[in-house]
Amino acid sequence: MAVLAASRSNVHSPIPTPSDDLADSEIEADDQAPANGGDFFGTYEEDEIQWPGDMEWYANSSENSDSSDSEDDVVPGLDDAEWEPLVTGRDLEDQLGTAEEDSTEMNSHNRDLRQQIEQRVLQEDAITIVQYPDARAGHPIPQADICNANAAYATVINDTANPYAPFASRVDWEIARWAKLRGPTSTAFSDLLGISEVHEKLGLSYKNSRELNKIIDKQLPGRPKFRREQIVVAGEAFDVFYRDVIECVKALYGDPDFADFLIFAPERHYADEEQTVRLFHDMHTGKWWWDTQKKLDQRKPGATIIPIIISSDKTQVTMFRNKTAYPVYLTIGNIPKEIRRKPSRRAHILLAYLPTTRLEHITNQASRRRTIANLYHACMGRVLAPLEEAGLDGIVMKSGNGILRRSHPLFACFVGDYPEQVLVTGVKTTECPKCDIPPAELGSNAAPFEMRNLDAVLNALAAIDNGDLAFVHACREAGIKPIIHPFWEPLPYTNIFQAVTPDVLHQLYQGLIKHLLGWLAEAFGAAEIDGRCRRLPPNHHIRLFMKGITSLSQISGTEHSQICRFLLGIIIDIRLPNRLAPSRLIRAVRGLLDFLYLAQYPCHSSETLTLLTEALDLFHNNKQIFVDLGIRNNFNLPKLHAGRHYMSMIQTFGTTDNYNTEYTERLHIDLAKDAYRATNHKDEFVQMTQWLERKEKIARHERHVMWRLHGNPIRHQPRPANLSFDRVQTLTKHPSMKAVPIQKLITEYGATYFPTTRRRLEDLAAAIHLPFRTLPVYHIIKWRSDGAQGHGDPCVTVDSAHVKPRRVTTSQKGADVPARFDTVLINDGTGRSAGIEGYRVGQIRVIFSIPQSAVTMMFLPQSSLPNISPM
Repeated sequence: MAVLAASRSNVHSPIPTPSDDLADSEIEADDQAPANGGDFFGTYEEDEIQWPGDMEWYANSSENSDSSDSEDDVVPGLDDAEWEPLVTGRDLEDQLGTAEEDSTEMNSHNRDLRQQIEQRVLQEDAITIVQYPDARAGHPIPQADICNANAAYATVINDTANPYAPFASRVDWEIARWAKLRGPTSTAFSDLLGISEVHEKLGLSYKNSRELNKIIDKQLPGRPKFRREQIVVAGEAFDVFYRDVIECVKALYGDPDFADFLIFAPERHYADEEQTVRLFHDMHTGKWWWDTQKKLDQRKPGATIIPIIISSDKTQVTMFRNKTAYPVYLTIGNIPKEIRRKPSRRAHILLAYLPTTRLEHITNQASRRRTIANLYHACMGRVLAPLEEAGLDGIVMKSGNGILRRSHPLFACFVGDYPEQVLVTGVKTTECPKCDIPPAELGSNAAPFEMRNLDAVLNALAAIDNGDLAFVHACREAGIKPIIHPFWEPLPYTNIFQAVTPDVLHQLYQGLIKHLLGWLAEAFGAAEIDGRCRRLPPNHHIRLFMKGITSLSQISGTEHSQICRFLLGIIIDIRLPNRLAPSRLIRAVRGLLDFLYLAQYPCHSSETLTLLTEALDLFHNNKQIFVDLGIRNNFNLPKLHAGRHYMSMIQTFGTTDNYNTEYTERLHIDLAKDAYRATNHKDEFVQMTQWLERKEKIARHERHVMWRLHGNPIRHQPRPANLSFDRVQTLTKHPSMKAVPIQKLITEYGATYFPTTRRRLEDLAAAIHLPFRTLPVYHIIKWRSDGAQGHGDPCVTVDSAHVKPRRVTTSQKGADVPARFDTVLINDGTGRSAGIEGYRVGQIRVIFSIPQSAVTMMFLPQSSLPNISPM
């Protein structure tokens, strides 16, 4: 039994209320800070400060009694006459704001409306699923015998008695697995086995790395092998290493780990029985799959679509010497996004290593760029060529459970950053890869645009038969570069301009947020921004940048994500130069941050998508403040314009976590950087591909051994994919402090109301006594997700709260570590899963459990209890 005690604080963070299944919890949300030292901002009384929402002091001001300023434009506690003087012209309009923004009642209405919209998405019981009308879509092919992938694998191994075969024993297999997945270099491993009697005592079937590699190469099945071919472009030959794309698709489609979760037909999901609010999450809920299924059914019904998702990105594999690799990754949309986004589930496969030449011998830069583009498309065309026939006619594929279907692998999505999108589509830099909007209108939120005409582009590409000059003119008219047979030209049911997907990592975090930080540093001053960063109190899931954020270089996407969590809070009351009102700037920042977080919803509805558009409109409606401050001249940024395509792309291919480049960026570590480090840096790609094949075989054999020993522990538990997930509270196995006296809970932890609460419990229940003077105390509590999607994933920590008193450390020469008492949102009984209505802010002061010996005594008859004096 664990109990939390808390008090009110002016710092808050969105941690869920502890539920009753963990313990009988009592959380005090008092109206003032404890008297034993206050919080991070010092000790104060209730009447010494103005709490947010108390605007009576402002209304009584004679200078502002007739003002229509909204609460968004007012900073309580500041001298209004100095802060926002009454001016005329543009500044007056900015100060007063629009009628919609300035109306508190309207803001409250919008907040309630948003909460209702999000609440509908969270209601699992109300979800209505509409199946594709033709039941033959994704239907299995009749077959006599069904042999699942694990049984077929055992047949290849040809040893039914030994689950570790072809390895002799468990030790033989475990050491081989360690050597290839976790161990040292091949030379070091051979030296280890070369030590006298090591090989004999362990009973290994191999004496060195060479013999182990021979077993893996010849006796273990795995994913397709790499090929090495030469591509000739402009009279020069280049090596490309690639796998058979059809075999790669079969390897993912037939993986037994995904067999229970594969999706074979499109569906439409709705948040209500009337089917008025549509939901979008996994790829099969988008419009592309449904529409493409209809097109395939016109030729031959009963098709199973396999959406091919391709990602390419050049990456550095060394810190120095500028050595690069150009991996191409492949995954399929039939695998749920919750599995695809986890590298440990191996739902992506390395398809190819493209040439990384810079063609420095071509001195003309325009010619060099054209040659590089033609080289890229020539290599990708060779790799993806088998998709043309397979996509049209279909091929029989076997899933991991042994069931056959007529499958059509269709190129659906391309995932990449802006340079990759420009390279793939063939448009010019500074232009949108998806639409025909002029570069000078990229910063507008109202300029009209049309999606690029694929038919016109294909006709221009066909003009290559009419001569070079006609070909160049035709491509210029179509708005693309003169690329000779781009790889997507012959692929069926493919629109490359539609296939380019949103990129949260590079477009938002590494794009717009990076720009925004620079703009804010110019507007407020780097010293002020950094000073406020250093004064942030420690809190859960908040990284502290003790040296500030303006001087950081090469900020990663993760760091930008951490900065976004407190960015609005540190600028909310900074003064602008020239006495400009901050309202427009705050709205612009809020709009951009709202768009950032709304774009990452794991489930969207047709209603939440309108919130996404409104957030982008909020930024555009207030972005002029950066021009007035002299920070920007225009906003013609392709990454800003890309935000206008997010709504349609989510409706087409599902939510952005289906195709986030963050996942493939993580794959660079495992499939490029680590692979390069395992080589001797001579003809490295031959060694990299071989190293990768062996590692994949060991990983596949590991899963087969687990199946042989324990069966398949993962079973499909279908649940609607939405924003909800259950949270379970967890504590450490042993308390942080085994026996803390009650008085110490008051003086050091600040639980000032603990004795009063204890006596109140004893008075209310005369039969219950609390026979203890000390309590075991925990310094951290975690909330873990139970894997609500039913994909067999383990629980993960989604939030935590720390409760630690002041202490002196011995590791840092007696350094004084200040106390830390995190804040939580406390449900008063009316709070819902969306929004903050019905929640109060409280500060956790102590997490304790009642000793087991006291529990047995608490419910005994009063006559049998020992005589314990009250405290």
